[in-house]
Amino acid sequence: MNPLYKNLSTELENINIRPSIQRVAVLNYLINNFFHPTVDQIYKDLQSVIPTLSKTTIYNTLDLFVEAGLVKILTIEDNETRYDIITEPHGHFKCNECRTIFNFTLDLDSMESEELNGFKVIDKDVYFKGVCPKCLLNINSDFRKE
Repeated sequence: MNPLYKNLSTELENINIRPSIQRVAVLNYLINNFFHPTVDQIYKDLQSVIPTLSKTTIYNTLDLFVEAGLVKILTIEDNETRYDIITEPHGHFKCNECRTIFNFTLDLDSMESEELNGFKVIDKDVYFKGVCPKCLLNINSDFRKE
């Protein structure tokens, strides 16, 4: 047995999730792809490795991982759900040009508002949108050519 499979299997067993080949493959994918993939991206990339894999299996697996606290749902755009393997509090920046989502450190616990006194905050998410340095460089380079 592949040692990576054994470690991920143990990780899943530790949180009472039966480690099927599909679940371990999805977990491995998330661990190795920090770009906050969508179900379609996961399916496209894993289909060649596991030809019998379905999108339904991926959705069910991700739902299970979210319920267990292993993965967070990330919804920056209304029509796009992505998944984040990093569950510790942090912020996200989405580049409007290349569509990449970057993680950044942010103390979300220090973010409070007096206007929310009496409310029970369950989750905190911070999203920034703009243009990443790489795309800015390309935009500035294209602008200079004109």
